[in-house]
Amino acid sequence: MKRKIMVVTAAYGYDQVRAAGGQTAMLPIIAEAGADGVEIRREMLSDAELKTLPTMASAIEIFGLLACYSAPEPLFVEDGNLNPRLPALLQEAQALQALWLKVSLGHFSHSKQFDTLREWLDNSGMELVVENDQTPCGRLQPMLRFRDACQTQDLPISLTFDMGNWLWVGDSPEDAAQQLASAVGYIHVKAATPHHDSYRAVPPDAADSRWLALLNTLPNDVPRGIEFPLEGQDLTAVTRHYVELLRKE
Repeated sequence: MKRKIMVVTAAYGYDQVRAAGGQTAMLPIIAEAGADGVEIRREMLSDAELKTLPTMASAIEIFGLLACYSAPEPLFVEDGNLNPRLPALLQEAQALQALWLKVSLGHFSHSKQFDTLREWLDNSGMELVVENDQTPCGRLQPMLRFRDACQTQDLPISLTFDMGNWLWVGDSPEDAAQQLASAVGYIHVKAATPHHDSYRAVPPDAADSRWLALLNTLPNDVPRGIEFPLEGQDLTAVTRHYVELLRKE
């Protein structure tokens, strides 16, 4: 079975997507490029679009794509409790007919609310994937503690492994891959190069081979999301190039 490649709409740039008419306008490009699916970003949806997610779901289906839904929200808020907005976000993901909802970890400190989380997931019928973000909450140690707690409590949550974000928080992507690989259900593929006092995401073939060595240590049967800049005169051709690259490697 061929490896599934998703395209994150944010890879085209917020201004480009807005000028094109929103994330739905990127669907024909993504489909024609041969990708399997699209990652819809909640932060790029207008209030009007949020009210018409089933319409967007129909458009995604018409183009023969799968969907996943990313919300810029933490699973756990600052006081360590579950984010009370999660049920609504799961409902939005359900309306989009998404494969899963992606959130960041946030301030995880204990598993006391895991029964509540399990109930929310059961009620929604939606899968949840938790990403390492570019904050201290997304460092390796919190992600490991959360992974271990999920395994102990038999909570069916997998991780989104963002290959570049480890660099932003000062952790080794290779160490993270070695320790977290078995729990990874989705990979955000990006290479990163130093930029001023931080990093910036770049296309993989614009970087050294570190990204490929890292990718090869991660599960090869989970979906891969393109989350590096997709730019050029012919966006379909550019997207197709990277879809084929990631499907092949």
